[in-house]
Amino acid sequence: MKQVVQNYKSGELAVLDVPVPGCKPGGVLVRSAYSLISTGTELMKVSEAGMSMVGKARSRPDQVAKVVQSVAANGVPATYRKVMGKLDSYTPLGYSLCGVVEQVGAGIEDVAVGDLVACAGNEHALHAELNWVPKNLYAPVPDGLAPRHAAFGTVGSIALQGVRQGESQLGDVALVIGLGLIGQLVVQLLAASGVRVVGADPDPVRCALAERLGAAACGDPASAAVETAVAELTGGHGADQVYLAAGGGSNQPVELAAKLSRDRGRVVDIGKCSLNLPWNAYYEKELDVRFSRSYGPGRYDPEYELQGRDYPIGYVRWTERRNLACFLDLVARGRVDVEPLVSHTADFDDAVETYQRLKDGDLKAVAVLFRYPGHAGEAEAPAVAVPAVPVRASAPGRPAQSPVRLAFVGAGNYATSMLLPHLAQRDGIALSSVVTTTALSAANAKRKFGFAEATTDLDAVLGDKTIDAVFVVTRHSSHAELTRKALLAGKAVFVEKPLALTEDDLAGVLAAVEESGNDRIQVGFNRRFAPLLREARQRFGARSGPASLRYLVNAGRLEHGSWYLRQGTEGSRFAGEGGHFIDTASWLLGADPVSVYAVATSGNQDLQAVLRYPDGSTATISYVTSGPASLPKETLDLVADGKALRLDDFVRASVYGRKRWVSSRLPKARDKGQNAELAAFVKAVRTGGPMPVPLESLVATTAATLAVQAGLAAGTPVTLARTP
Repeated sequence: MKQVVQNYKSGELAVLDVPVPGCKPGGVLVRSAYSLISTGTELMKVSEAGMSMVGKARSRPDQVAKVVQSVAANGVPATYRKVMGKLDSYTPLGYSLCGVVEQVGAGIEDVAVGDLVACAGNEHALHAELNWVPKNLYAPVPDGLAPRHAAFGTVGSIALQGVRQGESQLGDVALVIGLGLIGQLVVQLLAASGVRVVGADPDPVRCALAERLGAAACGDPASAAVETAVAELTGGHGADQVYLAAGGGSNQPVELAAKLSRDRGRVVDIGKCSLNLPWNAYYEKELDVRFSRSYGPGRYDPEYELQGRDYPIGYVRWTERRNLACFLDLVARGRVDVEPLVSHTADFDDAVETYQRLKDGDLKAVAVLFRYPGHAGEAEAPAVAVPAVPVRASAPGRPAQSPVRLAFVGAGNYATSMLLPHLAQRDGIALSSVVTTTALSAANAKRKFGFAEATTDLDAVLGDKTIDAVFVVTRHSSHAELTRKALLAGKAVFVEKPLALTEDDLAGVLAAVEESGNDRIQVGFNRRFAPLLREARQRFGARSGPASLRYLVNAGRLEHGSWYLRQGTEGSRFAGEGGHFIDTASWLLGADPVSVYAVATSGNQDLQAVLRYPDGSTATISYVTSGPASLPKETLDLVADGKALRLDDFVRASVYGRKRWVSSRLPKARDKGQNAELAAFVKAVRTGGPMPVPLESLVATTAATLAVQAGLAAGTPVTLARTP
């Protein structure tokens, strides 16, 4: 088998062929699926190995002390041979992974061959194809948790143990200094516990990531922003706890901790930073300084780690293994989101190159995963199914009575600003019912737009045979189920994007189409209806060869607290609105994509999705959140056959060819097609004619949007496989 090793004397990194470890009693043999590079601990070790002997000695004074003791006991020659022999040997790297149980040792009854487990330990969860792991250093992976996410188990346990040492309570305010991998996890764990968190890190990208993941505010520790945020949240008293998750030789973290802690606050050291405590500052506030020892109770105890002797839960509630299982459960339930922390996924065979890029700074990362080939538990996503649309049982659609009677399920910002104002002014429409989960929002919508009825009873509205069409304008996670119910009730459905967040949800919608014979669905992909873009497409004309399309979306940052950030329940931001841009590209290219390749920057802030089409055309969608607010939100270029089409944020369009056409500049109120889209939908309902966009296209766009997320997780191109 192969294993990543390092020679501490020379600094050499290598992937070696080594013997397969035996499966001893009291443990399991695990074939790795994903292992995690700790960009803090491991890179520090890699960097130390590249130092001179003097540099190594300065970085590890504890080891120098051992050498001095050995010289006193054994003499210089013997000590020299011992030290050089140890330095000039290969040592392993890695301590956090997920894999599949390949063999079970005697005495193990809680897992079986084929089970997925998360493993811990710098001697047992190595960057290697196979590892023997003792019982108290693995935990079964909950159903539905992806192996790449379970690989975070060890570092998650480290962060969790640090939070436990802080003894935080609901309503506390905590300061996290250092927003690397551990710091980001501490932020999420505290936020999930009802603690308001302020983060400090000199890297603005990491600060922005922490705010996305639950921090109330973050900033450079050298600026006044952090101190101001702590003062505002605590009424000037100071943070209840400070978590030191920083590394390096600077004494700034412990000094900042003393400055921003409240009287008798707690300071918890999780990372490895300088701890030259300023005596006066810590004494005057009587600060409680605590150390967090790695994964939790049991660490460094050979009877616990190697012999499997557990601590009674009545005396030690949270051990290493219980922390590991707890963290996996939090991730599985969506209380902690590790996907935004994955900056890069590399093949295991490229381990040396990956370490070198990290060391040289070419690859800036929060977390990096190694992906191992050839095992049953790997969460690869080589294909996303594009389900076939069922043959309708009744065609064409039923013409609506006059006026067309509409019901709205949901009356949030988008419904009340972009849809209802157009519909309320249109002749031949009756706004019949508005359904919301809270009575007041329904009453507000009724008053503003003239609905005949405001209610919270969805079933009554769906059972009303006088209603012709239902608008689903709720949060993303409910779209598929509400669409399914409305179809089964015989209604035409206008559902805001996305149609579905999972393949199962999409399949459920199509099962309702098949069961009911009702395929009257329109998804709110409005950009293909924008008058300016339609005119530009007409002037561009037909094409004979493949095209290249580039679509830049400057999405901008979300405000803290936005429900878009609830990825555990509402899906990623791109899953929610990426269908807009895929649909526009497919409409311009006149086909549905056949494959998707997606990559993202550190923290998944910005992503690029490359879609390939049957005729060889490609569309690259760059979806960025790190751009300036002054940059236009959407720009698009289409090039083919010696011609080019350019769209500038739905304000101006141009076509270049034998002759150049440039539209007049539109006013600031951009028309992105909502009015025309609604008119087309209402016409289809009134006449019984076909829906504005074929259901096959809506399904293909939804599948392609899901494939972007699958591609990010797998790190490989994803085929869009049409099912018969």
